[in-house]
Amino acid sequence: MAKNSASGVKPVLDYILVEPSEREERTTSGIVIPDTAKEKPQEGTVVAVGPGKFTESGQMIKPAVKKGDKILYKKWGGNEVKLEGKEYLFVKEEDILAILG
Repeated sequence: MAKNSASGVKPVLDYILVEPSEREERTTSGIVIPDTAKEKPQEGTVVAVGPGKFTESGQMIKPAVKKGDKILYKKWGGNEVKLEGKEYLFVKEEDILAILG
């Protein structure tokens, strides 16, 4: 099994490291739409999860997602990062809309 290039990354607090899904999009006539012209995907796979966030009373709330979960996240949520040539996204747990499947 290939080693994940993000395996050494450990998000802090309620940040989640996500590998966005890649989809090749084509028009009905079969023309491939280039990356620059298509919308960013809103689906991805959780690569790493932070420990959670603290409430005002100091209690830790653990994230609802875990490594390997397929998720749907907000369209403009997150921060893009590039690790060893591969693109990932850091999203806050509040930007995750659903766990898929």
